[in-house]
Amino acid sequence: MYNALASEVEVLAVVVERKPSARGMIRYRVRQLGWFTVIGQLAFIAFNRLLARLQRRRSDELILRYGLQAALPPADITRRVDSVNSTAVRRLLKKLDPDAVVVNGTRIVSRKVIDCIRRPFLNTHAGITPRYRGVHGGYWALVHDDAEHCGVTVHLVDAGVDTGGVLYQQQIHVEDSDGFNTYPLHQLAAGIPLMKQALRDVVDGHLTSRDGVGPSRLWYHPTLGQYLRYRFSRLVK
Repeated sequence: MYNALASEVEVLAVVVERKPSARGMIRYRVRQLGWFTVIGQLAFIAFNRLLARLQRRRSDELILRYGLQAALPPADITRRVDSVNSTAVRRLLKKLDPDAVVVNGTRIVSRKVIDCIRRPFLNTHAGITPRYRGVHGGYWALVHDDAEHCGVTVHLVDAGVDTGGVLYQQQIHVEDSDGFNTYPLHQLAAGIPLMKQALRDVVDGHLTSRDGVGPSRLWYHPTLGQYLRYRFSRLVK
């Protein structure tokens, strides 16, 4: 996302938060979902390392097709923090006062951070919201035979989980050679021009949000059992 945007807009800073501890994430998931589900999710995450290798060739094809670039942002504009919700991030935002803040792949942004400047926070979500909030929205849409809503959303960030007003949405079209690890590449490629348009709307003063596609539901990582069941019963890879 950074490389796609940097060619068209001035990026004042890139804030990179350190990866949360695995132990803390597991404890949080257990409180939310219970041990049985979390163990199944951890089993799938381990299995997905093999799956990602099997889908590597297709991933490389899509990266080349879409011209996606993974070069790191310049060191002089990169700020590394323990959390996007830290006091240091609020101080930086107040100092820079950017026209907009683009959020990509962070933990949930707190209300304190969102309210520290009177500017829009914009996020690209790999799913059609609010029907597919959370993670792996494209995968879950295909599992539920809902290809019409297999896509990507650019939305305003609020204190909820992918609950902010929708700016743009786009359906993606996957192919037989795609799978769990390549759906997000289609979504990223479709989401980049949507984010660019949203930033142009900010500059032009035309940023307008709307309701998304319901009903609203929050989705999580599949368990290994779920993935294998849907792989063979519904042919979703």
